[in-house]
Amino acid sequence: MIILLLWFAGCSERVSIPFISDAEKQEIIGLAQQYLAEDPVTVTASVSERSAGGLHDFYSEGDYWWPDPENPGGPYIQKDGQSNPDNFSDHRHAMVRLSEHVAALTSAWLLTGNEQFARKATQHLLAWFVDSGTRMNPHMLYAQAIWGRHTGRGIGLIDAYHLVEVARSAKILIDNGMIPEGQANQVKAWFSEFQEWMTTHQYGIDEMNAKNNHGTTWVATAAAMASLTGNKELLAFCAERFKTVLLPSQMAEDGSFPLELRRTKPYGYALFNMDAMAIVAQILSTPEDNLWAFETTDGKSLRKGMEFIYPYIADKDSWPYTKDIYIWEEWPVRQPCLLFAGLAYDMEEYIVAYFRLPARPTHPEVIRNLPVRHPVIWLLEKPVK
Repeated sequence: MIILLLWFAGCSERVSIPFISDAEKQEIIGLAQQYLAEDPVTVTASVSERSAGGLHDFYSEGDYWWPDPENPGGPYIQKDGQSNPDNFSDHRHAMVRLSEHVAALTSAWLLTGNEQFARKATQHLLAWFVDSGTRMNPHMLYAQAIWGRHTGRGIGLIDAYHLVEVARSAKILIDNGMIPEGQANQVKAWFSEFQEWMTTHQYGIDEMNAKNNHGTTWVATAAAMASLTGNKELLAFCAERFKTVLLPSQMAEDGSFPLELRRTKPYGYALFNMDAMAIVAQILSTPEDNLWAFETTDGKSLRKGMEFIYPYIADKDSWPYTKDIYIWEEWPVRQPCLLFAGLAYDMEEYIVAYFRLPARPTHPEVIRNLPVRHPVIWLLEKPVK
């Protein structure tokens, strides 16, 4: 095992932990080497005739919406939990690809110090956020559209959740001087514009006020972007919202998330929301304000959330609720809550469980619901020497 010296939230001392095997390190580097030969693909690579936006506008369609057999050609109808494979998803796939490439390349740079990985990651960042011919406009006005009903929705902001590891990677590269200052400022300017949109436009406000996992992912996305841009006001807002809104209103006294358990995919949604809560804590926690240690007056905490969900990660067959109607067999994978909570609470069993689970899921629905897949960028800030 490689021993890495890591800082983690809520700890004032440096600690050493067994982190990654030599075989896994080589797998990460090998994957990044493959990505060196692949060019960026942005929103401008494909266009949907159903989009109300332009070439540079991100567009996606609501997953659970289908043609109405009683009214062909009319407004779509909803089938909760059942994704329509014919809906336009090219831009979402491109954003997932961006996250995968940038995070993997940044991970390989952190593990090796080889600057070719950092340069390739930068190429993707510039294509998406700087270059005038290929950049994405910094908003989500046309995300999660529904044919015949909406050209876009606030709920579509959840598609930007895959920018969390992009923002994290960009911050690492910029802080280490791997992106020239002028280009770094342009990348940060894009994220500043996006976070301005998501905090002021009604779509963003609606998503922020969502009472379920959408509200959690809004905070995670905003926090990741604010960490990159240095927006202290937004960081403080996100931390306060976690303590006064997310945890108190979403968690039950037993550590579960009742709104997620009511869905047609309760297991997947319970994992998804616990992961999002953990990502928020990982980004925002400081020694002075450790969200991992925070507890509401009625005893709700991330520790309690992990105590609820962990037994069902360790043994999914013990799940006492309804089985998910879709992709039940594919869960769990490397849920980031296991790693982050394992470090925060010094729970070795969580960390061991994390590394025993599948590292690189292939099912598109699993990948879509797992925007944090690259532990190296969360646990290292500088290359290993």
